[in-house]
Amino acid sequence: MNAPVDMSLSPAPTAAATQPASGQAPLIDVCDLRKRYGETEVLRGVDLQIGKSEVVCIIGPSGSGKSTLLRCIAALETYDQGEVRIEGELLGYSDRNGKRMRASAAEINRVRRNVGMVFQQFNLWPHMTALGNVMEALVRVRGMPTRDARARANAMLDTVGLSHKGDAYPAKLSGGQQQRVAIARALAMEPHIMLFDEPTSALDPELVGEVLQVMKQLARDGMTMAVVTHEMGFAAQVADKVVFIDQGRIAVEGSPREVFHDANQPRLRQFLQNYFDRNAFWTRGADDVNVV
Repeated sequence: MNAPVDMSLSPAPTAAATQPASGQAPLIDVCDLRKRYGETEVLRGVDLQIGKSEVVCIIGPSGSGKSTLLRCIAALETYDQGEVRIEGELLGYSDRNGKRMRASAAEINRVRRNVGMVFQQFNLWPHMTALGNVMEALVRVRGMPTRDARARANAMLDTVGLSHKGDAYPAKLSGGQQQRVAIARALAMEPHIMLFDEPTSALDPELVGEVLQVMKQLARDGMTMAVVTHEMGFAAQVADKVVFIDQGRIAVEGSPREVFHDANQPRLRQFLQNYFDRNAFWTRGADDVNVV
């Protein structure tokens, strides 16, 4: 049985709060993005801009292309048409003599060096402690001295509330704690952008809150974030902009108030109604049953 979903909203963001600052290029700029798997076109001309310190929540039904969009932004999937620019630089391709060519792995890694990603599954090394998991990329990818890597990893574990779990192995951590270690691992690389692909979907309901609290603090600290989520309460309370994707296209885009309260788009209304029906909290009285 699920708890009631808090969809209360703070005052609607101003236009300035939901758009990149005037004259400032977006950190993520997606233009006419298309992606096909065989005969199935998963992304069908997606345009999306995310400005510095903006939190964008991406919602939509399963199979609509949400995770594929995020994976294209992270260069974990190649896209077939359009552009993804990270901090103004084209990701995945380069223009040579007027022709678009696939970029080298080294060039792709250079462009996405400031992008961190957290997945549905925690993907921790089971033979390493929490501290070791956070340190690993710092030492092997960044070439950081072990002493410095340990200091930064400890600081990141403290950021996610796990400074006391540095010596614990993943098998001894709850799902929520493992996901927080995964967040600390991504933050240790000092990204300018954080991508979250349904980070709470693999967690028991009681453990979801601890992960969302970490993400809320990141938002308060000004981290630029793109979050694929089914947590509508989180999107309503934290996002500067909510994007509803359906059948590979952005069907609705706006502030949380515009999307959750004022939208008249039929497919969005159906999606939200299905969500509310599935997450309704039922109370049984003496003679009847009521929905809270």
